[in-house]
Formats: sequence, C-alpha cells, structure tokens
Amino acid sequence: MLIYEYKLDGTQAQYRAIDEAIRVTQFIRNKCLRLWMDTRGINRNDLQCFCSELAKAYDFAILLNSQARQAAADRAWVAISRFYDNCRNQKPGKKGYPQFQHDCRSVEYKQTGWRLEPDGRHLTFTDGCGIGRLRLIGSRDLATRPLPAINRVRLIRRADGYYAQFAIQAERHIEHVPTGTHTGIDLGLKAFLTDAEGNTVANPRHLRKAERKLKRLHRRLSRTQKKSQQRKKARKKLAKGYLKVQRQREDFARKTANALITSHDLIAYEHLRIANLVKNRKLAKSISDAAWGRFIGWLNYYAALHHIPVIAVEPAFTSQDCSACGARVKKSLSVRTHICPSCGVVLDRDHNGARNILAKAYRTVGQTGTGEAQATPNASGQNASTRSGRKARTGKRAG
Repeated sequence: MLIYEYKLDGTQAQYRAIDEAIRVTQFIRNKCLRLWMDTRGINRNDLQCFCSELAKAYDFAILLNSQARQAAADRAWVAISRFYDNCRNQKPGKKGYPQFQHDCRSVEYKQTGWRLEPDGRHLTFTDGCGIGRLRLIGSRDLATRPLPAINRVRLIRRADGYYAQFAIQAERHIEHVPTGTHTGIDLGLKAFLTDAEGNTVANPRHLRKAERKLKRLHRRLSRTQKKSQQRKKARKKLAKGYLKVQRQREDFARKTANALITSHDLIAYEHLRIANLVKNRKLAKSISDAAWGRFIGWLNYYAALHHIPVIAVEPAFTSQDCSACGARVKKSLSVRTHICPSCGVVLDRDHNGARNILAKAYRTVGQTGTGEAQATPNASGQNASTRSGRKARTGKRAG
C-alpha cells in the first residue's frame, strides 16, 4: 500500500465544505461510540447499519457520502477493537478505553463520492457536501494509475492548508545490494545513534532549536483576546511552527533509517519501552524530541522492503556489560566512558552498548542473521521486527 499526498488548491467556500464534512465524520464516529457504550453486544456490522439510521435522522448527515459515513463508523470500531485486544492480552496499565473525539481533522472516502479527472490533476467530489472540483498540487502522476488501484481518498486539514491522500494498492520491489556488514545500534540523547563500529549520528534536536521561536509565539497567543481574529492568526502561526518540527523529525527518521538499511545486511537495536521512558520528568522532552519510535518504525519498514533482518533485543545491561570480556561494570548515566577493570578496554558508553546489542542478536539467531529474524508485516500492515527474548525490560537508560 502506497500513500500519495497532494496539497489542495480551492476556494474558501470549498474549504468550509471540507470542514463541514470533517465535522459530520466526527459526529458519526461519536454517535457510533455512544451506541456501543449504551448497548451490549454491538459489533462492527451493527455500527455500519447504524450509519443509515443517522442519515435518516439528521439532514446534515445524509449529505456525506454513504461509504464515507461507513468509514467514520470504522474509526469508532478501530478504537473499540484496540480496547478489546488490550484487555484480552492483559496489557499493563490503562487499556485505552475509547474516548469521544473533539478535534477530528480528516474525512475518508472509499470507492464512491469522488472522481479523479482524466488529467490526474483535479479531484471532484460528487456527494452532497458541496466540495466540488479541487486542483491537486504535487509531483506524482496519478493519470497513469487505474481507478481500481486507488482504494481510498482522505481529505486532511493541517495548519498550512488542506491535503488529499490517495491509498494506492501497489507493491514496492527493491533489490538489496549485499554489503556483508552487520551492526547494532544504540539509541541515545547525546548522539542520536551509535553503531557497533563506533560511528555516530548527531542528535538533530529539532524541538530544542525551534523552542525559542515557539515560546515567542506562545506568548503572542496568550496576549490576544479570546474569540478574536488576532487570536486565530496567532494560533495558526503557532500550529505551523509545531508542524514544521513534526516534518523535520519525520524527514530525519526516514533518511537515517534508509541509509542504515541500504548499507547493512543485518541490524540489531534495543526494544525500548518509550512510553515508560518519557515518565522521567527531566528527560521526557528530549526523548520525545529524538522521536525514536518514528525512526524504529521506518527502520522496520525499509527492512521489509529490502528483505533484510532487523532484530530487537532486550536492553538489559547492554551499557553495563563489557563488550570485550563480559564483565559487568556498574556506571551511572552521567558516566559516558566504559572502562573495564578486568580487561582494560576503554570505549565510549554507547559504542560499548552497540557492540553488546549486536552480540545479543548473534546469540539469538546465529551468525547468518536469516530465518526467524526476518521482518514480517503484522496484522495492521506495519512491519514488526523479531524480538529476542521473551519479554523486554523497561529499565533502559535514556542516554
């Protein structure tokens, strides 16, 4: 599945129509969630049928395409099924009970309610919301794509405008050029990552660099009067600032992951519980700014495309154990150099950890790194790497 994204060029009236379609989507999702809360034994099919009842009861709901209403009901069922899965799997802590949505920003159409023009540069919506014909701004050519290959169309509202996403049924084929090199990577805050050879990638710290500007925009917003036009403008500028940081993180994660995958035949990393790590008040902002989760997600994605193994190992004692002799050398987080009193080896803390991570991966799957270590797609369509050991520890240090 490929996602093509285009910016939309339309009039203010068309943008207001998109906003109205998004509000209807949020209304239907919340109504379906309320039905599930009030009625015992509701399943996905019941929510789909409930959409037609809502269309008859509310004049504004019938304006939205029928399949778009069903897609809104599917969003409610995704939240419900995730809650059921967490309860069934006895997930520790909160199980994620479904909540009502208050800030929906997208509407999704399936196979009907829209039409792609023959030139591939214009998109027309034919339902009763009155969105009409919009121009697509982007470099990818959709004119050569057959319509059955486009599964869904999603309209998204962001701080800098409106976008259209096309979900296209396609398979990417990438032939990996073997390099004969394996590595382990240690994620940190001083350096974003350190590999088993001692090479490092600097931590970009996108949020930290933009923090001064964002604080100024926050102050400007707080000085404006509520419900005024100046406040709307200040909110929009602040949202654009955070959107830029988000895109910088995404771009860095993708490029770094792709560079690692293309230059190695096996990669091992620590299976970190980031949700637990961010509970540290002193390091929470820095950990979130590093965006390790996005990086690991793209690492698994590119590994599946290149058909190379990516192995997640337990993080326990990877920084404490000596990578040369195996002796355990206790050290606090502030100690950045590993000095082994047994064998005398001196290494950077993260370099020593990366070597231990690679050694753990070898002990799990052997020197070849094939077979069970191959990354495979999971039920949600994302790629999950092989995890060594039965359960990952949560006490991994952040640096």
